[in-house]
Amino acid sequence: MADPRIKPLTPDEAPAEVRPIFETYLQERGNIPNMFRTVALRPAHLRTLIAHFRTVMNEGTVPPLLKELLWVRISHLNRCRY
Repeated sequence: MADPRIKPLTPDEAPAEVRPIFETYLQERGNIPNMFRTVALRPAHLRTLIAHFRTVMNEGTVPPLLKELLWVRISHLNRCRY
């Protein structure tokens, strides 16, 4: 895969207001998804994206594991680094 056009931030590069969000994901998942690391360039957008993501993952009748598997598969089909 080619390098991304917009480089995702590492935790060390993240602005101070983003670091607690990154720390939360590291504690919950053990990693920070690339989409969040990329959107972190715009902290207000990151907060909105996370609110949406949590709503999608935590509500409804489809189990969260299946939702996660679908996101991984779609990323793979689109040759996107998940």
